[in-house]
Amino acid sequence: MAGPLSSLKVLDFSTLLPGPFGTMVLADLGAEVLRVESPTRPDMVRMLPPYDNGQSAVHGYLNRSKRSLALDLKKPGAKEIIFDLVKEYDIVVEQFRPGVMARLGIGYEELAKHNPALIYCAITGYGQDGPYQNRAGHDLNYLAIAGVGSYNGRKSTGPAPMAVQVADIAGGSAHAVMGILAAVIHRQQTGEGQMIDISMTDAAFSLHGLVAPNALIEGKNPELEETQLNGGSFYDYYQTKDGRWLSVAGLEPQFFVQFCQAIGKPELANQGLSMDPESVAKLKASIKEAIAADTFDHWQQVFAEVDACVEPVLSITEAAQHPQLVARGMTVQVPNGAGGEQTQVASPIKFSRCALSYKYVGVALGAHNQEVFEELGYSGEQVAALKEQGVVS
Repeated sequence: MAGPLSSLKVLDFSTLLPGPFGTMVLADLGAEVLRVESPTRPDMVRMLPPYDNGQSAVHGYLNRSKRSLALDLKKPGAKEIIFDLVKEYDIVVEQFRPGVMARLGIGYEELAKHNPALIYCAITGYGQDGPYQNRAGHDLNYLAIAGVGSYNGRKSTGPAPMAVQVADIAGGSAHAVMGILAAVIHRQQTGEGQMIDISMTDAAFSLHGLVAPNALIEGKNPELEETQLNGGSFYDYYQTKDGRWLSVAGLEPQFFVQFCQAIGKPELANQGLSMDPESVAKLKASIKEAIAADTFDHWQQVFAEVDACVEPVLSITEAAQHPQLVARGMTVQVPNGAGGEQTQVASPIKFSRCALSYKYVGVALGAHNQEVFEELGYSGEQVAALKEQGVVS
């Protein structure tokens, strides 16, 4: 059965993480994705270890099920190939700084002349306008400017880096996919294409779901270890006797009562809702002492039978083997192009009627050049001339 997006074709000019992760989501859902890659400035993701079958495993994951066209966009004749391609494709995704695609002659305004129904999504750090539009940045910078860094961390050590790229993926990738699919629905209703401007900083700022209302209305900013969910309550991580960690999150009284009974501290049960710093500090010290008295395995056995919102902190490989993630099929074996398979994280989206698609791991640069040019109707002589001119490799 075809994927839900099998009718869509995506031209992907993006590199690194946000764009490729987003187009991977589209490919998993059945969209046909063609990466247009530079033969002279290869994507750094191709170079990240570890390697599998001679290729980066990270690249193999982020670019699974995508075809690759090696094309030097700075060479004369390259934009004409893009004009031919865009007539056949629904969506363009790019991740250059504002204005780069336009300077190459393939910005939204120019491409829309060749395909008025085109949906064009640009993912940038700060957006297509504003004083920071051309400023360099990374995930940590976007989270800092968006206010996330101000209350993520510990009072004793200050703001802490996130372990996953929140602005890149929850910000850039996820919001790009949402914007693209909304634009597809709009086009179905009106026939109109459009440009989508995704700023990872904007998207990160939008993630302040619980604290922004108070900050914006009353001017009360959250501080480190001050809110109920950032360490200002007992909701936190606690270390076991053997150096492992548990997540303790039973904020609701019915869960906290069970938790206190399970750790042998029933007298703490009426303190769970306190936000008084001194009281919270004493409560957390008591919980810390109780958890540190026994091992990780002991507490896993205890809380396997107690529904108190307490779970072990697992490594990625441990998580992949957790019965819940195993039952949900959250790893998948993807053909690696050499007769074997590569273990990858599966799509988290489940459908009752549509199938997900995992065709192959990310391919070699330009692996589908010949195939793409045949589809466009280019003759062998035309392709040979393009190679001689250095337009394709």
